[in-house]
Amino acid sequence: MELRSVVAVARALQDEHVRYLVVGGPAVVVHGYLRATADMELVIDMEQANVERALAAFGRLGFRPRAPVPLQAFADPAQRAAWSARRHMVVFSLFSPEHDTTEVDLFLTPPFDFGAAWTAARHEELAPGIKLPVVALDELLRMKREVGRDRDLLDVRELEELRDERRDQAR
Repeated sequence: MELRSVVAVARALQDEHVRYLVVGGPAVVVHGYLRATADMELVIDMEQANVERALAAFGRLGFRPRAPVPLQAFADPAQRAAWSARRHMVVFSLFSPEHDTTEVDLFLTPPFDFGAAWTAARHEELAPGIKLPVVALDELLRMKREVGRDRDLLDVRELEELRDERRDQAR
């Protein structure tokens, strides 16, 4: 994943006033545990106009689905539900020739109450004038525990250690 691509995605989504949250590996990095990550995992507010704005932003950046479907297919709630039920998909993966080292994974369904997570989110300055909304640490830890892969459990251990160290330093 390249910083220039992350900035481009964040700028495009911000310009379109898209409500979204960064989760997964990039959120782990923002919360302080530096590790390699290949994709930008995003949860977007599934309000229909917000979804349409997000797809417009991705389209302008040249992103298209890995699956052989049109980008706009993601806008259809019934289609997202069918992918989830029939294909056991969790994310809709996008790639762009212009951002070839940065894949974007859009969750088909938010894994949390989006409004509450949005309120609790960190909004980090990624570049001058570009804010990156990142899921709060407690929600990220919950998501990672729920998935339960070795990589996720290692992230949980490292992030909890960092949180404990910060608490100790604050005392």
